[in-house]
Amino acid sequence: MKISKQARRDAKSLFQTCRVNGMLDEARVRQTVALVVEQKPRGYVGILSHFQRLMKLDIAKRTVRVENAVPTSGAMMESIKASLAKRYGPGLDVTFGVNPALLGGMRVKVGSDVYDGSVQARLGALADNF
Repeated sequence: MKISKQARRDAKSLFQTCRVNGMLDEARVRQTVALVVEQKPRGYVGILSHFQRLMKLDIAKRTVRVENAVPTSGAMMESIKASLAKRYGPGLDVTFGVNPALLGGMRVKVGSDVYDGSVQARLGALADNF
């Protein structure tokens, strides 16, 4: 479905009004969607569709996955969270996991950004050079 420019602008405007201190407010999002469904302005399906896309992108941008070859200590977890919050802002949903295939090092994925400092990635780069 093609979404008109006006519907995109309206969705972006609604999205901006749902943000409080740089983070989405779930109550405002629910209220905004209910209001749009109730009023049914011209192109409201396109507005809601683009609004949903903006929501998904924002959620993905705030989701962090940290993988390590060994379990991460509590102090290291706090250090990683602090440095990620400094770089990407508050409100990140950080999950830690163990991936023995990394052999050593760490892989951090924030939205579409991937920081790979694992031994597995270095060995792969070395193999590509030969």
